[in-house]
Amino acid sequence: MLFNHFIQFLQNTMAIPFPHFLGSDKTAMETGIRLSPSSPTTSLPAPPSPVILTQDELKKIAAYKAVEYVESGMVLGLGTGSTAKHAVNRIGELLRQGKLKNIIGIPTSKMTHEQAVSLGIPLSNLDSHPVVDLAIDGADEVDPYLNLVKGRGGSLLREKMVEGACRKFVVIVDESKLVKHLGGSGLAMPVEIVPFCWKFTAHRLQKLFEEAGCVAKLRTFGENEEPFVTDNKNYIVDLYFKKDIGNLKVASDAILRLAGVVEHGMFLDMATTVIVAGELGVTVKNK
Repeated sequence: MLFNHFIQFLQNTMAIPFPHFLGSDKTAMETGIRLSPSSPTTSLPAPPSPVILTQDELKKIAAYKAVEYVESGMVLGLGTGSTAKHAVNRIGELLRQGKLKNIIGIPTSKMTHEQAVSLGIPLSNLDSHPVVDLAIDGADEVDPYLNLVKGRGGSLLREKMVEGACRKFVVIVDESKLVKHLGGSGLAMPVEIVPFCWKFTAHRLQKLFEEAGCVAKLRTFGENEEPFVTDNKNYIVDLYFKKDIGNLKVASDAILRLAGVVEHGMFLDMATTVIVAGELGVTVKNK
């Protein structure tokens, strides 16, 4: 309801449709657009209170902006997660309306595959389409250099494979995902590992970043705390840092050298555009 109210509010107060607001070359902060109108004269009624958007509504705004980059005939990487699902829904909607045609999607998880099928989005894979025109996905953290942490939803390996094969990678987040350095949120930096001797691998990962106060935890689910299993039948060890881990490429190489590690959730120098939705509007950051 709040999201719909926000759209109606923009139409009433700024006399422009919401899609135009999202598609503007300048952000709300650049143009001075705010969610409440200018102070009225004494002869006008009091303006409505500013609309407070939920985190999910901000994600939806960013996702709709990202889909503006999609063109008919493209091969698209379809991301996974609470933000990317809005983009996938929008692509399906535009296909049904005939505004997009000849789209081929490459899903980054079984969940996204099921969503895309339900929306009628034609699908393929990297074997048939090794070059992807555009990928759209969310992120768990974004640093000032557009490096990312991804994979808290558990799909980091397939995401990295698809998004590493694309010409343009558009990342969509709300402003809560911005950090000064990767790991700075205090939340998990995931590493996908093989199940064999997982405790041994987890211990080696923790020792690797001992100076950063690293704690490595196997990701579990349910009351019985069963290991979370990825689409690739692997486990995930979540790394929690108390300090900056330093040079990210050095850290990446060190993790990948450990036998038993499949992939990690640092996406370095991959994003070409990051779209950030905040209370004052949409900001587009380009590499």
